Amino acid sequence: MARMHTRRRGSSGSDRPAADEPAEWSDVDADAIEDRVVELAEQGHDPSVIGMKLRDEGVKGTPIPNVKLATGKKVGEILEDNDAAPELPEDLRRLMERAINLREHLDENGQDHQNKRALQNTESKIRRLANYYRGDEIDADFNYSYEQAKELLE
Repeated sequence: MARMHTRRRGSSGSDRPAADEPAEWSDVDADAIEDRVVELAEQGHDPSVIGMKLRDEGVKGTPIPNVKLATGKKVGEILEDNDAAPELPEDLRRLMERAINLREHLDENGQDHQNKRALQNTESKIRRLANYYRGDEIDADFNYSYEQAKELLE
């Protein structure tokens, strides 16, 4: 897929191996996995971090290579079922954090034209994502502003 704000192509990454059933060596109960997902969410971890922790640390010492194959649900679905889902979608939250950091940098370094452009691109991405999530994941009257983003993330 091409990049949004450049003319270059995107970098390709490795693909996950195609599998239809969970690994035989990872025989952890689905309820134990869901409990661990909720526990990690209560500790303040994002869904992507939860997936990495389950892959690396696992449940009771047994790694979970793929939560969806083991439980039949994605990490986000497990969090929604247990009322532990984050307020904002993770990608929108990360972009807002980046925009706040860029804005604070530009307050100190006003002549940094490269980061002015980076801030414009980041805020453009935030507005696009807000349009995508509006009504479902975020309020229907949500409009991005620096002050509102700073308020939401504190």
